Amino acid sequence: MDGVIPLNKEIGQTSSDYVYKLRKILHTRKIGHTGTLDPLVDGVLPICVGQATKLVNTLTGSPKEYAGEITIGRSTTTEDREGETVEEKKLTKPFTSEELEKTFNQMTGDLKQIPPMFSAVRVNGKKLYEYARAGIEVERPVRQIHICSFSMTAEPSFDETTGYQTIKFHVKCSKGTYVRTLAVEFGKLLGYPAFMSQLTRVKSAGFPIEETFTLGQIEEMMEKNDYRFLKSIDEVLQDVPSLELNDEQWDVRVSHGGFLEESDVDSDKTKKLRVQRDGVTKALYKYDKVRNMWIPDLMLLNNK
Repeated sequence: MDGVIPLNKEIGQTSSDYVYKLRKILHTRKIGHTGTLDPLVDGVLPICVGQATKLVNTLTGSPKEYAGEITIGRSTTTEDREGETVEEKKLTKPFTSEELEKTFNQMTGDLKQIPPMFSAVRVNGKKLYEYARAGIEVERPVRQIHICSFSMTAEPSFDETTGYQTIKFHVKCSKGTYVRTLAVEFGKLLGYPAFMSQLTRVKSAGFPIEETFTLGQIEEMMEKNDYRFLKSIDEVLQDVPSLELNDEQWDVRVSHGGFLEESDVDSDKTKKLRVQRDGVTKALYKYDKVRNMWIPDLMLLNNK
């Protein structure tokens, strides 16, 4: 069983919970997820099975898309709705859509971000949330992230009783982006405390949420020997430029992890190359400017 499951994660479960449960359902231990989703976040969580576990790092590094909600007027220890209040500053009147859109536009492109204390980032061998639970503040590494797009998706709402304003948004961002920290930074640009009040990952590794399967659906399909929930490696990598290998290229070179000549490949040298044998993806190659050759980046399937 080799492939990727576009799983629809539910709120309240960890990514590791799903790996544990799927090992039992699929009767295999070779399973890995492609990037942690916090328990309070639901949505797309691609799960790699069998030989596809070699793709975990590749898929984890792909851009992600989220739909969520920012609440302005209060900040929390965890930067989401689960944490305790750190600061409260009620709005006397709501920000206009024009003011909010201007702020969204300020937060696109290359940005630097400090991960929240309640996160799984490791510092000196320990996860930040372990320090946070012990009441210890440590210096956190600054990350370089990229925000492809960040925009408002509906008219904002304002609660005169609480003095809070909520804004629904969509963001497309690079690996390593903490969206709840984006919410906090959004508020700071407006001069108010803020937190992320809701978040759903709507796309990851090329899978939109409309094409995902719940754990319950997977269990039912397994009972019927229906494996449509498992997407092949070729399906997952269909947007990567490909090369069908001839006998010499496969038998003499690629099957042994060898290089491909520049003249063998007519493809964009800035992108990876998917090399196939009889229509089946065998490896990913990348162009080496020093050697002027295509070299193996990831061997995917057994050399049969």
